[in-house]
Amino acid sequence: MRSAHRATFVTALAAAAALSLAGCGAVAESASSNATPSAAAAGATGTATAKPAPAASEPATSSAKPSGAAAPEAAAPGAAGAGTAAPGSTGLATFTFPGDKVSFKYPSSWKVELFTGPNTPPVSGTATVYDADGNRQATIYSGHIADGVTHPVTRDVFETQAVPGLKQQPAPVAHYSFYADRMEDNSVYRMHLTAGAPPSGADMAQDGIIRVGKDVLVAEVQFIEKPFASDAAAKAWLAGAEGQALKALLLSISYR
Repeated sequence: MRSAHRATFVTALAAAAALSLAGCGAVAESASSNATPSAAAAGATGTATAKPAPAASEPATSSAKPSGAAAPEAAAPGAAGAGTAAPGSTGLATFTFPGDKVSFKYPSSWKVELFTGPNTPPVSGTATVYDADGNRQATIYSGHIADGVTHPVTRDVFETQAVPGLKQQPAPVAHYSFYADRMEDNSVYRMHLTAGAPPSGADMAQDGIIRVGKDVLVAEVQFIEKPFASDAAAKAWLAGAEGQALKALLLSISYR
C-alpha cells in the first residue's frame, strides 16, 4: 500500500485458520497482461478466465513493500484457478476461484496467486493480489469455514457501499467499507467487506465474514502498520489511484 504506511491485516486470521485446517496448499499464479495461466495439475477441476473490461485507474506507483510475513509459499504447484488479462488488455482482468462461484476484477498489470488445500477439487482457497511492483495489496478467501475474534472499538466510517454482485446472498448484505477503529490512543484503518454497513460510534470490531451460498467469503485490503498519519491522509489516499483501484476490486466481487 502507501509508501511508509500500512496497517496489520486483522482479518487474515480467517484465511489463515481455514488454510491451516486444510493442510499444505497448492498455488496457481495469474500473470499480468501478456501472460497465460499456469498449467493445471492433473485431477483439478477449477479454472479461471480473464475477460477484458472497461479501463480502470492505474494503481499508484508509491506502494510500500509488503510488511510482516511474506505471501505463503506453496508446498506444490497445483491447478487452482488463476485469472489473466487478455492479450493487449490495458484495463481489468477477472479472477475466478475454483468451482466458478466467486470472482473479482483487478488491474491487468497486477497479478493474483491462489493457495488451496489438498482436496480435489479444492474446497477453500485464498487469493492474494499483488500490484505491478510485487507489493501485496489484498487477500480474498473463499471456503467452507472461517473464524474471527472481536473486541470493543469506537469507529469512524469514511465510506461504505453495498457490493452489487453479492446483493442476492444471505442478509446482511455485503458492503465494501473503509473506516478507522479507535482503541485507546490507537487507530486501526481497515478497508474490507463487511456484513452490512458498519455503524460509526461505539461498536464491536468487524470480523468481515460474509455468507455466500453454503460457503463464506472474507476480503480485505492489506495495510502495513500505521498506514496513515491522520484521517485526512486516509481520505486523500482513498481518492487517489491506488485507493480507487482497491475499492473497485472489493466492489467487483461476485458470487453466482
